Amino acid sequence: MRRTKLTDLIAWKTSASRKPLIIRGARQVGKTWLMKEFANTQYGQTIYVNFEKNKRLKALFSDDFDIKRVIVALQAESGLTIHAENTLLIFDEIQAVPAAITALKYFQEDAGEYHILAAGSLLGVALHSNISFPVGKVAFMDLHPLTFLEFLDAIGENALTEMLHSSDWKLITAYKSKYIERLRQYYYVGGMPEAVLKFSENQNFKEVRDIQKQILNAYDQDFSKHAPVEIVPRIRMIWNSIPAQLAKENRKFIYGIIKEGSRAKDYEIALSWLIDCGQVHKVCRATKPAIPLKAYEDRSAFKLFLVDIGLLTAMGDIDAKTLLEGNALFSEFKGALTEQYVFQQLNNTDEFVIYYWSAERSTAEVDFIAQYNGLVVPIEVKAEENLQAKSLKVYREKFSPKVSIRTSMSDFRKQDWLTNLPLYAISELRKVL
Repeated sequence: MRRTKLTDLIAWKTSASRKPLIIRGARQVGKTWLMKEFANTQYGQTIYVNFEKNKRLKALFSDDFDIKRVIVALQAESGLTIHAENTLLIFDEIQAVPAAITALKYFQEDAGEYHILAAGSLLGVALHSNISFPVGKVAFMDLHPLTFLEFLDAIGENALTEMLHSSDWKLITAYKSKYIERLRQYYYVGGMPEAVLKFSENQNFKEVRDIQKQILNAYDQDFSKHAPVEIVPRIRMIWNSIPAQLAKENRKFIYGIIKEGSRAKDYEIALSWLIDCGQVHKVCRATKPAIPLKAYEDRSAFKLFLVDIGLLTAMGDIDAKTLLEGNALFSEFKGALTEQYVFQQLNNTDEFVIYYWSAERSTAEVDFIAQYNGLVVPIEVKAEENLQAKSLKVYREKFSPKVSIRTSMSDFRKQDWLTNLPLYAISELRKVL
């Protein structure tokens, strides 16, 4: 399995200003695999520590932050001699030992020659637990589920990936049916590595769904195990409401769907917990498409997206036949899946700052507006070949954007003010811009 983040890790390794790197991401998105794969291909040896499992090393950071002492202990634990230039130190589930997070500061200040990767599924929660965090002394990388392109590579469709990168739209369109077939499979399988690996082995949708249900169960267990007891019921209520929230024509998050009479203040802490775990992503409304979008953020209006489209189909119990062959009763939720898909592809890179826009007193809403390279780009999402772009026209008349994007199942076409980018080619958005 090839992950594009391996390229970023290689750049980190060779950087003159390298700092300890913390990889953030939801449980089971492949953080441990990525770190070990990077170690196996780029280093002579690896010392791997899982702080949830290793009781002896938990105590190592309780007394002081003497880095020489830490190195001696790691050598004793592993039986290896650590050579800074060719040994990768991996601290997994580092949130289990908050003092180890603090110790990264001293690695950077006193022993910058060592190469250190750290990761934790619940790291975001830990960072809000009043620990002494090494601000400015560490770097971050966010890892998400596999993108559609990574999915294509994983199932042996490398030629389709290369074709997309070529920007030969005439050739790409000739293979449209193949791309759409694989895209529908991705809607079902998603990008969680274990599910993708199983699908690549035998294309068995039932086994994929079993894996997805296991992941959802593991997330549910995390709620009980790690979240404050008093907010666990509210976490579950938000989590379980997400398919219903996305099924609405207007996908703005409505607290009343969780429970009649619910208010934002009743659920703020529970929602923050889910966001900190990386299990949901929050996309706020921007009142004006100007740079920086952050300055025009309306925090009271937002959409929630799940970590992975495959988990969303599993939560909705959408069967493979409905998704792959189509069903008239499925048409409304298909829009929700498509929006989830587009968000997931855009969110995989830190080059896009993502919001959405809606008019104050009308039904016009642009699914996403993305800040990129000095532009604010409106992106309207269509599940099928619908070429209507009513909200985009309202937006254009009001703000006159330099570029407007509609992404749908229709072929690539560039008009005077609008570019239609096929859903299966949303990865090429940067080139189009």
